[in-house]
Amino acid sequence: MPRLLVRRPSPRLADGEITHIERVVPDADLALRQWEAYVDVFRLRGWEVIPVDPADDYADGVFVEDTVVMFGDVAVLTRPGADSRRGEIDSTRAALERAGLPFLSIEAPGTLDGGDVLKVGRTVYVGATLRTNEAGIDQLSALLAPRGWDVVTVPITKVLHLKSGVTALPDGTVVGYEPLVDDTAAYPVFLPVPEEHGTAGVVLDPGTVLMSADAPQTAALYRDRGLEVVTTPITEFEKLEGCVTCLSVRVRD
Repeated sequence: MPRLLVRRPSPRLADGEITHIERVVPDADLALRQWEAYVDVFRLRGWEVIPVDPADDYADGVFVEDTVVMFGDVAVLTRPGADSRRGEIDSTRAALERAGLPFLSIEAPGTLDGGDVLKVGRTVYVGATLRTNEAGIDQLSALLAPRGWDVVTVPITKVLHLKSGVTALPDGTVVGYEPLVDDTAAYPVFLPVPEEHGTAGVVLDPGTVLMSADAPQTAALYRDRGLEVVTTPITEFEKLEGCVTCLSVRVRD
């Protein structure tokens, strides 16, 4: 059974960090309802939901993907690039321990946000951003190389995280909204999508992707490619540069 690590939104969500967009205050009550609906998508498809302890003092804690990335059956506990997020790590570590998931860690002076990590086959694209530095990428590469993963650095300037600009479909095709992608040639196969919020997709199974409800043209494009598309509204998280990928960590046994 696949498992899902999630953390409910903090009541301080509106204080979350932003870098590339104008601040628009999210509705905390609506955000909670949207988060619950998001989690239900996985639960109704047979995923076991593993809650990470609430971190109400940390506005960005709901974006749990930034604190840990799965590589097969091994997790890498990150070291977020924003000082305001470092305190989220302790509760994520505790959740990994309770779930019996072995983990490795990024250490100072390295920084790494999970949102900067995109896995396509055994290739790991890592965004060099304001949140992820060279030392963090070097550490990740050293941890993964003995396990058969190749790390490729991708400079990112137009968005907060690598996966704010690109994600991948089940067949490995990298998708993104071209105005937000620094270099489409960085990926062997790239498919442009017509909407900004169509860039982020979560692979639920080999034939199904989950994406924002705010990208109907992109959803139609994916359906034309033979994929089942599940959509869910995440407007309040998009106001904070969030997307469907960063609200969970997927553990596939």
